[in-house]
Amino acid sequence: MSTDRVTLPVSERTADQRGTRNVGRLRRSGVVPGVVYGSGEPRAIAVGERELRAAFSGPSGLHAIFDVVIQGEKPRHVVVKEFQRHPVRGTLTHVDFHEVRLDRPIQATVSVQLVGEARGSKLGGQVQSVVRHLRIEALPTAMPDHIAVDVSDLDIGSSLRLSDVPPIEGILFLDDPEGTVLATCSIPRGMTTGAADEEAEGETGETEAGGAAEAADAESTDETSE
Repeated sequence: MSTDRVTLPVSERTADQRGTRNVGRLRRSGVVPGVVYGSGEPRAIAVGERELRAAFSGPSGLHAIFDVVIQGEKPRHVVVKEFQRHPVRGTLTHVDFHEVRLDRPIQATVSVQLVGEARGSKLGGQVQSVVRHLRIEALPTAMPDHIAVDVSDLDIGSSLRLSDVPPIEGILFLDDPEGTVLATCSIPRGMTTGAADEEAEGETGETEAGGAAEAADAESTDETSE
């Protein structure tokens, strides 16, 4: 959850720090240009690349709430809207922040992480992730960095949809519950759907037969004792 608060001092970009040529000069000096969007006019800012990288490396990473302080002004609560990196060096080259209120929900896209061992994988099936990101709505302080999805009940030839995911308190899923497939369990090569069903039923049958055998043994023991 985004309970981490990171203070990030920035400066407002002046007229001679704007434009393609001037922005390039900023980057070469280790400064990242950016913009803070909010209820008022967007604010063009500049922040040290090292400081920004350190802020992004905190426990909540890019999902943290940043308190941006523009040259001594009152801190603004912001979240990362977008950022860019140099394609070769990997250094940060631009960042956009969006100002938020901590008592109002925001929307974001978070990753999906599959957890657990699928029932179908025990029979040779292969679990495949389909939709890897979900759009959600939550308070800034309750925004997770990922959604954990349990695939333990996934059978061979079946799929797991968003509608199968139990509700999470404080989080609203924005994607189509039925149309959003999160994972599938494919049938092993050489096995037909019928064979997969029989194998799954066989496991259940063995358990039931075992139970019946135990009951029969118990009855036999009782009769002998009588």
